[in-house]
Amino acid sequence: MNPRVHLPAAVAPLPPHQLQTLVENRTVFALDSYELNIFETHQKAHRVPLRLDGLALTTMLRGKKVMHLPGRPAFDYFPGESVVVGEDERMEIDFPEACACQPTQCLAVAIAPDTIRQTVELLNERYPRAEDHTPWALAGPEHAHLTNTPELTSTLERLVAVSRTTDAAKDVLASFTLQELLVRLMQTQARQLIFHGYARHLTTHRFAAVVDYIKRHLAENLSVDKLSALACMSKATFFRVFKREFGLTPIEYIIRERLAEAKRLLRQPLANVADVCLRAGFNNLSHFQALFKKYEGLTPGAYKKLTV
Repeated sequence: MNPRVHLPAAVAPLPPHQLQTLVENRTVFALDSYELNIFETHQKAHRVPLRLDGLALTTMLRGKKVMHLPGRPAFDYFPGESVVVGEDERMEIDFPEACACQPTQCLAVAIAPDTIRQTVELLNERYPRAEDHTPWALAGPEHAHLTNTPELTSTLERLVAVSRTTDAAKDVLASFTLQELLVRLMQTQARQLIFHGYARHLTTHRFAAVVDYIKRHLAENLSVDKLSALACMSKATFFRVFKREFGLTPIEYIIRERLAEAKRLLRQPLANVADVCLRAGFNNLSHFQALFKKYEGLTPGAYKKLTV
């Protein structure tokens, strides 16, 4: 079963009489520091070229695309995912399933280079990362295809809302929200780099060692004192810098890792919920069930029935 999908609030597709084209129909909201595009495709199409001004964060809302980007294999692109497209980078896109009854819909936020530079410089000056050799920056093409986090999704949803409003102060509000979006994007890329690729960075990034320890001791009592010592930081600094770098606290990360392990165990035919609770590192069944429902949207028992 796929992980829970995090999507911004739905944007209603345009009625047929408002479409200028059935392939990549474009609705644009232009603001001072970025341009929000809503693309819709209502029929199958192959190798449709597209180029956006500036770096763009694209997010799928409906349907399926197949993305062709320079220098990398083609890949499927689904709702709940985002792709960062480089400045003036040419995309080619397939729409294998699009139709009038099931259009494909995608957001694309094209961001002015100066806005990105100013945000990155501000972060590096005032809120440096844990390692001097990994300053704030948008990651390269190897981390361009992302699974949306709740934090990134929530910020993107607010950016869409403010972009479509008629509020006289919308450019000011949008500027603050765009800065937050860039921070959330870099935090999401940092999670992908360290949470998933930690093994490659054990000797070069202190948080990679922390992640490795957490993953190897999930079922045990994980003390913040131990984790902060591994990071060679005081407890307060460890909490503050971890959240700054990844957008969630160490405790929230541990909960999410334990829930991921619980889902893996629940997919085993003979597993029962009480046993999974303990094996995943939770020591209270009611607390486990409440957290599972909060994060996954259904109970452990219901999840098991869907996956076995």
